[in-house]
Amino acid sequence: MIGAPTSKSNPTSGPSFRLGDERLIKVTASAAKKVSSLLTRQGRPQGVLRVAVIGGGCSGLQYKMDLQDAPANRDILVESGGIKVVVDPKSALYVTGSELDYLDALQDGGFKVKNPNAATSCSCGESFSA
Repeated sequence: MIGAPTSKSNPTSGPSFRLGDERLIKVTASAAKKVSSLLTRQGRPQGVLRVAVIGGGCSGLQYKMDLQDAPANRDILVESGGIKVVVDPKSALYVTGSELDYLDALQDGGFKVKNPNAATSCSCGESFSA
């Protein structure tokens, strides 16, 4: 079990989400620094990074990342590297054990996900199959 619900089912209490840990997803110091910088620039320093897996890409599945104000209903919240990451339950099946890194480089720079669940990945490094 990843965690217990943190909110009651009372509709006025806000979204109900679970707490997870770095066994779900871990964020490197470099990625945490970049996410924190982006959240601050957007005026939401207490925001979260959403990591999702969606259909598409050259290998069948691809990562989608987005900055948001707070977790949504049923999300799993992980604090790693000093930032908050949220993952929906369906995406959690694909990202468990992954590490999010950020490479500040002209070529092959940007966010990279090291996913032990990926059976194959493409050369672009942004899509995979499980």
